Amino acid sequence: MDTIGTAHSRSATKLVLLGSGELGKEVAIEAIRLGIHVIAIDRYSNAPAMQVAQESRVINMLDPMELETVLREIKPNFIVPEIEAIHTETLVSLENDGFKIIPSAKAVNLTMNREGIRNFANKELGVKTSKYLFAEELDQFAEAVKTIGLPCVVKPIMSSSGKGQSLIKNESEILKAWEYGQSGGRTGKGKMIIEEFITFDFEITLLTIRHANGTTFLPPIGHRQVNGDFVESWMPQQMTEIALGRAKEIAETVTVGLGGFGIFGVELFVKGDEVYFSEVSPRPHDTGLVTLISQNFSEFSLHVRALLGLPIPDLRFYTPAASSALLLEGKTNDPKFVGLKRALSLKDVDLRIFGKPELDGKRRMGVCLALDETIEKARIKANAMRDCITLA
Repeated sequence: MDTIGTAHSRSATKLVLLGSGELGKEVAIEAIRLGIHVIAIDRYSNAPAMQVAQESRVINMLDPMELETVLREIKPNFIVPEIEAIHTETLVSLENDGFKIIPSAKAVNLTMNREGIRNFANKELGVKTSKYLFAEELDQFAEAVKTIGLPCVVKPIMSSSGKGQSLIKNESEILKAWEYGQSGGRTGKGKMIIEEFITFDFEITLLTIRHANGTTFLPPIGHRQVNGDFVESWMPQQMTEIALGRAKEIAETVTVGLGGFGIFGVELFVKGDEVYFSEVSPRPHDTGLVTLISQNFSEFSLHVRALLGLPIPDLRFYTPAASSALLLEGKTNDPKFVGLKRALSLKDVDLRIFGKPELDGKRRMGVCLALDETIEKARIKANAMRDCITLA
């Protein structure tokens, strides 16, 4: 795209965000900087991206009629999914009618379902993964656990942020894991994936940008998860040149297979020089929040440039860098944060408060960002920032 209109005018270039959380907020900011008219959509009002977008809508994105009606009414130039809870078959249909889904309807449809993307990567593309099976009923689930072997990881085929995920270490935990998985699925009860537990050295996110001039990789991001949810990330993750080369091969194979332009968060397990594909997100990745401080153009800026067909700029990296999720617990529809002065008094740090309008239990409310001489020092600094900030 070489021409962009003016927001709130007949010439406006419209971008719809399906999901308006913290990642969508940063995408909206970058799009608005380039003159794009952003319409933020989510299931609840005053979501983070809605606070910066020119327009917003509140709908049930799992309802195909409601989703299609709103998108046909808006007539956006670009539809950018930010979350998994979307009726993706509707996006496939709309793409066939000429709507532009980012990065592609195929990518969004396959990656929203672990069965689809795992079979696509392993069986169609021949990418190395852990052993896995699927199960729809408890008896089938228990048999699959025994076949894969203990320990094993189980989770709903459609979930996010670690919901419904368990590590089964002995047979007495099978029923509990099944019940937890059935409660954690994005669309309610359903099929589960049972995966071989790989004793990997570490896991990475390889942010892979598919753009008009080919593929660009960012340095590997190391990360730590608790119950499947991101709590820390750092950049760059040290790994052997052989392993990095294999990671890039896998990421390019998968992203080319999915098609379209934009940034993909390719998750991989690394053991020595061996690399195993885990999952892929066809959009900016939460572990990639570290790019808000690690380089001159964040993953969000690069995503917007790629989807618009604009050149990818020369990148300058300010690493080592780290991020630490501000995970807070409470119950309020009026969150207030204290400790910001102390947190921001540290050298080479930054902070994002996401602006989520309510808190009920534990929720990721912000992210702390830090630079330092080493990864370990950057991580310590980011975590120290996190510990400074509490709810009022």
